[in-house]
Amino acid sequence: FKMPRGHTFAVAVWLIVLHTGQAFYLPGVAPRAFKDGEAVNMKVQTLVSTETPLQFDYYQLPFCAPDHVVDLPENLGEALAGEKAHTSAYLANMKVNEYCKTLCRKKYSPQQMEEFQDFTILDYRVNMRLDNLPIAEMNLFAYEDKPQDTVQIYNLGYPVGSKVSEKDAAEGSADSYQINNHLRFKILYHPVDSDENSDPTAPNRGNYIVGYQVVPFSIQHTFKGKWNESAIPYNVLTTCARAPKPTGFFEAHEPMILDPKDGGDIIFTYDIEWERSDVKWASRWDVYLQLSQVMDDKIHWFSIVNSLVILIFLSGIVALIMTRILRKDFARYNEVAASEEERAEAAKEMREETGWKLVYGDVFRSPPFPHLLSVYAGTGAQLLVMTLFTLLFATLGFLSPANRGALLSSILLFYVIMGVPAGYIAARFCKLLREPNHFNTTILTGTLFPGVCFVMFFVLNLIAWIRQSSTAVPFGTLVILMLLWFGVSLPLIFLGAYLGFRKDPISIPVKTNPIPRQIPPQVWYLQLPVAIVIGGGVPFWGGVVGKIF
Repeated sequence: FKMPRGHTFAVAVWLIVLHTGQAFYLPGVAPRAFKDGEAVNMKVQTLVSTETPLQFDYYQLPFCAPDHVVDLPENLGEALAGEKAHTSAYLANMKVNEYCKTLCRKKYSPQQMEEFQDFTILDYRVNMRLDNLPIAEMNLFAYEDKPQDTVQIYNLGYPVGSKVSEKDAAEGSADSYQINNHLRFKILYHPVDSDENSDPTAPNRGNYIVGYQVVPFSIQHTFKGKWNESAIPYNVLTTCARAPKPTGFFEAHEPMILDPKDGGDIIFTYDIEWERSDVKWASRWDVYLQLSQVMDDKIHWFSIVNSLVILIFLSGIVALIMTRILRKDFARYNEVAASEEERAEAAKEMREETGWKLVYGDVFRSPPFPHLLSVYAGTGAQLLVMTLFTLLFATLGFLSPANRGALLSSILLFYVIMGVPAGYIAARFCKLLREPNHFNTTILTGTLFPGVCFVMFFVLNLIAWIRQSSTAVPFGTLVILMLLWFGVSLPLIFLGAYLGFRKDPISIPVKTNPIPRQIPPQVWYLQLPVAIVIGGGVPFWGGVVGKIF
């Protein structure tokens, strides 16, 4: 048997593709193996809260910081989302357990203490990441009707502080708050050579980091003698049990209560625990993708049932209306099988047409502002194609959550590139509606929708900048957005419009009447304002009710 030469080449190419496909990783999300004892860098990000949409940078609170804080590079999506990352003073080495390490000791003024307390009251949480994994706090969750069935869920970040419990609160300090100044990091790792088929005699190729957990504590640390700043991070603290080294246990201690009146000193400490895990590197994001699945099951089911009921109800109404309108028309078309009485009734009704047959000659009449309709059609096509491409790339795995900012960056990129279909569709509609000002339509297609969005974005960004939020986009990013808008999107829209205007006008199936038919006055519930309120309000409030209840 001899394979044809062309088939041999095709098979060879296919085998090469299969072989290289096993080693394909997306940019920025390739696995990294850490050798035993190798330093791992823990990065700090933002402070977020469910009580307010404003998020802040980690170092906007006077936390401990290294001598030189380095701002890590970010893509366009991260810049727009305000997800800034910085180096931190936390030190860890692969598979090296360490306890009660001192981060720093800082003296805070009453104003700084009050700032910590305000962030605690608003339930702000600290976001960190290690090897691109976000830090998470493990919590137990149970439904009210099944309190005995508890499950462990991930809660992103850890709280800045909390309200002092009644047993820890002193008399007259019921509204006191404590800061979480001790963090116990639990890092899960998976050895690279842990597969069943691996060679046990082969040299160690390192370990993958597959989990990043934290348990926060509030501890009023104490020490003997004079504080030695040069001994950091191995200061001897009497609140940490030592036998002879720190063991991860604590002596009896009080919580670190914030004092916004007099200020005071706070000692920040942390533990590093390493634990081997059977979770493979490819599955390490599974727990994060299921963060809210347990708590949202009931809400999701209610939303699905609510949407189905509304869909069935509206479909039934439309079907009933269409059936009543078209029933007599169907009988007229099938008058061969009709009786003499039915034929006479149909002939009588044909003398005066009713319903949609009265306006078929006005369906394709040009509206009062044809250029706006062309602009809306082009913008809609641009958004539709952008959405399809984004969903396609997300389905193929290119928009992995490990690749931070990839989703927002892809949406902007696809929107800018899809200026060609936007200009093409706008031009075709412009010729269909006989709009003479082609240039005005093309300019509006490229500036109307992006301009409205940019104005809204600029106002919100100004508010975030005034409140000193980390979501405030810097001026350089705004310049990049303007360059993408006027340097890429607008020229592509003109290119699409040029191709569209070269085409013949779209042929319509019916001839438009030269004289428009007069529309009789409508009752109040069929007028435009009522239709806008009902058409836009019912789906909105249906979605709101579904999410709340």
